Amino acid sequence: MKKTVVLAVAMGTLALAACNKKPEDKAADAASASTEAAAAASQADTAAAAASTAASQAATAPAGSTEAAAAGDKAAAAGSQAEAAGDTAKKAGDKAKDATKK
Repeated sequence: MKKTVVLAVAMGTLALAACNKKPEDKAADAASASTEAAAAASQADTAAAAASTAASQAATAPAGSTEAAAAGDKAAAAGSQAEAAGDTAKKAGDKAKDATKK
């Protein structure tokens, strides 16, 4: 029984040691999360620009034309992409904040 207790304590100590991160690891995690957030924000900006361009094309196309309809569809799709990219950027930003707190 004594060997079992010693083994359990040793395993627990090893598990705790494995969980503790070094400051360098924490900094690397924060930098990685920050980079992901920046990339996601850039993607959101690009999608928003595409939505704006498509909306402009829809506005300048002759009313009721197939070009107007196609541009409107394109603007709606780009708007959805921008929204999704914005959500991803927000999640990545939250992850970056959490990484800097640890």
